[in-house]
Amino acid sequence: MSSVNREGDLVLVHYEGRPAVYARIQTIEPDLKKDWFRVTMLMLTIPHQLVTWILREEYINGEQFTMGGKPVKLEKVDVAPTAREPEENQPASRGPKKSPKVVAFKKQH
Repeated sequence: MSSVNREGDLVLVHYEGRPAVYARIQTIEPDLKKDWFRVTMLMLTIPHQLVTWILREEYINGEQFTMGGKPVKLEKVDVAPTAREPEENQPASRGPKKSPKVVAFKKQH
């Protein structure tokens, strides 16, 4: 198994050995069948689609399986954290802190 996929993770769905679509794992719940899980994913297509697949743990975590005789695989996408510096690394400013400016979007006629 390559990695552990959890609820909220972003995965790349491979179909027939090729990257096909990104999806976010919404829920992973036990199925009635022992050692199988109901995995609900939000497919990031246009329009988006909510699907539920019944998978074993090893399939959820990246091992190849088949659907309708076609190979499928879920690959975890590591999302890099934002490049925002922690506040303690910010230089000290003099005077009162200013709030960020909020800019309203106005519809122009």
